[in-house]
Amino acid sequence: MTTRTALVTGATGYVGGLVVEQLLKDGWSVRTLTRSPEKLKDHPWHDKVVAIEGDATEPRDVAQAMEGANVAWYLLHSMGSGEDFAERDAHMAQIFADAASAAGLERLVYLSGLHPDEELSEHLASRVEVGNKLLASGVPTAVLQAAVVLGNGSISFTMLKQLAERLPAGVAPKWINNRIQPIAARDVLYYLVAAADLPADVNRTFDIGGPDVMTYAGMMQRYARALGFQPGPMLTAPVTTPGLAAHWIGLVTDIKTDMAKPLIGSLLHDTVVREHDIDDYIPLPPGGLMGFDDAVREAARGQTSSTWVRTALYTAGVVGVLAATAFLKGLRR
Repeated sequence: MTTRTALVTGATGYVGGLVVEQLLKDGWSVRTLTRSPEKLKDHPWHDKVVAIEGDATEPRDVAQAMEGANVAWYLLHSMGSGEDFAERDAHMAQIFADAASAAGLERLVYLSGLHPDEELSEHLASRVEVGNKLLASGVPTAVLQAAVVLGNGSISFTMLKQLAERLPAGVAPKWINNRIQPIAARDVLYYLVAAADLPADVNRTFDIGGPDVMTYAGMMQRYARALGFQPGPMLTAPVTTPGLAAHWIGLVTDIKTDMAKPLIGSLLHDTVVREHDIDDYIPLPPGGLMGFDDAVREAARGQTSSTWVRTALYTAGVVGVLAATAFLKGLRR
């Protein structure tokens, strides 16, 4: 068989790195487009790929990276940094779409976010726009839409892990009770790689998700039980804003506030799988989709637990809950 050539953008990121590793295992020739080739040295596969130094905002660099490629994975997106992040993301996506069309690629694959048909956060709306630009490129495109990705390296998993481990109790916005359908990183990777072999006439979005649907509060509780500790109580506060919640997460976890905002934006709505059309094209992963409990145990393996913080925060947490509750009651009067 002739070796196929893959172009992977975002290879220094968590999901991008997994895609590169799997493609190499599957016998692909892999090239990456990155502004900092030095960062690839953090990965064990760095000497097995062709690293093209360039910027995704420069049409020449993108065209050079695509020359001779068969399939390209577009795994770039801003985490809501700066006021013009949506404009930048749309600009990069258009450059990529135009270059893919000119190069005659066989397929594009993009990872987007699950979302409802209603007004979206800036972050989710931007990801939808990027997907639409790729779908309009003239190159067959698969846009895979996922909610929270459960994996060791996923920012959304890090937030879940640290909130569950560090909070003995908490006050959270009412949308913490929205329904979510998380998916194991292993299964996201499976679909991203398998999408390269979709029929040429398939140009569309696909929802992907794990077998479990729960609220974010439920995820925190199940994470705690899966890892063997008791979850703390969680109260909801209808007047708490996403902005305040982002600052709260910035204080409680290692995630910076500006990174927390887009993550919270993805939780403002129910994010569940609405169609299972992917099953008509790609069989389930061997052994089936990984359940939530197994996925978090797999993701947490080898990571340092921060449950010790619970002891230090217990008194302050309970006092904080009582004070916040009293404050919110005062606002409603």
